[in-house]
Amino acid sequence: MIDNMKKLIIIPAYNESANIKDTVENIIKTVPDFDYVVINDQSKDNTLEILQKNHFNYVSLPVNLGIGGAVQTGYKYALENGYDAAVQVDADGQHDVSYLNDLVKKMENEQADMVIGSRFITNEGFQSTFMRRVGINYFTRMIKHLTGHTITDPTSGFRLADKKVIQLFAKSYPRDYPEPESIVFLLLKNLKVVEVPVKMKERQGGVSSIRMWSSAYYMIKVSLAILIESIRK
Repeated sequence: MIDNMKKLIIIPAYNESANIKDTVENIIKTVPDFDYVVINDQSKDNTLEILQKNHFNYVSLPVNLGIGGAVQTGYKYALENGYDAAVQVDADGQHDVSYLNDLVKKMENEQADMVIGSRFITNEGFQSTFMRRVGINYFTRMIKHLTGHTITDPTSGFRLADKKVIQLFAKSYPRDYPEPESIVFLLLKNLKVVEVPVKMKERQGGVSSIRMWSSAYYMIKVSLAILIESIRK
């Protein structure tokens, strides 16, 4: 079953010129059974030039849509091209794609709709900053309270989705910092979300989209979005 799956890696990229070449080349080398597409979210640096020069597979958005819009574009691409599974991999080098087959096996063995790569099951590798771990713990507790499910790494972008989730996310996907909200969305639809332990790396270059000054805004905005999603059920 695994060997017959058509699998796509979605790589959202905004100003990732420092990382994108190494990230894509590592994917091609490490997991050749996965296809990939880079979603260039109207980068202002030379990300697009690098994609073109190296003949990488990419979609270049005409306007900047933010992380949610870029990832949703990837899911639309997956849906339109008949993929059985799609996984988001960050362009900054933090996600170790050697774990991808672990995610796929977990999905098949447990008949899961989404598998999240979690750095907090075995607590190995890069654990993020202290303030972000505080936020992650907060969202773990909030999701548990609203859905009854424990997700140890709700902000992880390293996530494998099956065809059912691809269809849902291609139609509707949160715009800003979408990971916790989209998890609640799936759990409230009684879809199965599980985790596997992974090690993550520190960002290899560039700048994160979440800065210290925006942490409070992030938590408030995502909290409200999650509460609204739970009310809609």
